[in-house]
Formats: sequence, structure tokens, C-alpha cells
Amino acid sequence: MKITVINGTEKHGVTYTLKEIFLEPFKDSAEITEFYLPKDLPGFCCGCIQCIGKDKSLCKDFQYTQKIEKALLEADLLVFTSPAYVMHATGAMKAMLDHYGYMWMPHRPAKEMFGKRAMIITQCLGAGEKSTAKDIKDSLSWWGITYIRTAGFKLMSEVRWDKIPQKKKDAITSSLQKAAARFKAIDYSKPARTGISAKAKFYMVRMLQTGLGKDNPEYTDFKYWKGNGWTGKVRPWK
Repeated sequence: MKITVINGTEKHGVTYTLKEIFLEPFKDSAEITEFYLPKDLPGFCCGCIQCIGKDKSLCKDFQYTQKIEKALLEADLLVFTSPAYVMHATGAMKAMLDHYGYMWMPHRPAKEMFGKRAMIITQCLGAGEKSTAKDIKDSLSWWGITYIRTAGFKLMSEVRWDKIPQKKKDAITSSLQKAAARFKAIDYSKPARTGISAKAKFYMVRMLQTGLGKDNPEYTDFKYWKGNGWTGKVRPWK
């Protein structure tokens, strides 16, 4: 089993601790690859749209994005973590997700994503854990992933793990351990089911791509969809 983790901060604080609790049951059997932002993708998307209009390899940050994308596509389980910064995901996480706009359904989604499973772990002091998770979930769902679970925690008292009341830490730990157990019980030899929402997005975009292809058969996204057989009877899910 392969797990790819995208950490929305390099800081080894509460979010890091939560992630470690979740991963602990997998460490004896899974191959875990981790990326820490912004270290592992230090640049911002500059909106040049080279990745969308031409080819992803033309991105100025391709030396970083190709490594992360490879790990994402090869993984059985994706884990994304981010503390809430002003009610949303960290800027580093947003910058990372911006780089993969070309993988969104309206462009060139990777067929591997439709069968993947993902876990999002967030935390905040008083509010923002849900909106932080949504920032990440929006991209994952438009990549084609249906099986997305979230674990968000309100700390309420402290932003340092060692200062959080023991009762609160025990409750958080128990919740993450139960979530990990559910993920570990999955048979990863079988892809996750693609849900109605993802299929609806796919068919909506399929109509769009078919129309665009009639006007311009050399359009980059249309050629990708046609090459995968998606404008015909082939689908990216099983």
C-alpha cells in the first residue's frame, strides 16, 4: 500500500501531531511519501496557463510539480493536512492546488484519480476547520475523487499540543485512530466507487468537450478527452 501525504505547513505543530496519530497504524505496512509545503513546491502559480493551453511540462515549477503529481497518481490513499489560517487552508496549500488546475475535470483529469481515496485533516483554534477542509476538497472532487473523508478539530483552548487539556487530546486521538482503522480495513486492490456527483461533472464536461472539439479538433483538452476515449463509450471509472 502506498500513501502520499501533502502537509500544508512545514511546522511540526498540532496539525503535524494529528497527522502522525492518523498514520501510526500504517507505518508498519505502508510506503509513505510526504511533501511539506512550501519547501517541496516553493513557487506560486503565476497564471500563465501554459499547463492548460499547451502542456504541464511548461510550468515554471515543473521540477516540483512532476514529483508531487507522480506520488499522487501512484498512491492508494491521499492525505492532506492544513491548519486553518484566517478560516482557510494555508497559502502554501492553496498555491500547491493552483498548480494542478489542469487536472480539474473541465481540462485533463487523470483517470487514476477516479478510483482514489482521500483523507483531509484540519484544525483551528475556534472556527475554520470546515472551510479549510472545503478548500482542499473542492480540488480533490474536481480531480475526480469521490471517496473523501475529513477530520476537523476545534482546539478552543491552545494551539500547542502539549498545552491542550488531556481530555481533549484523548478525544482527538480516539477520533483519528477510529478513522485510521476504517481506512486500514479497506481493500485497496479495488478502486473506490465513483459517485453520482463526479459522474455528473464528467458528463457535463464531456458535452462541453465534444462541442469544443467540433469547433477546434486540435484543442488541447479535447484531444486529451478523445485520446482517452471519453468522448466515446470509455469512462475513467470501472
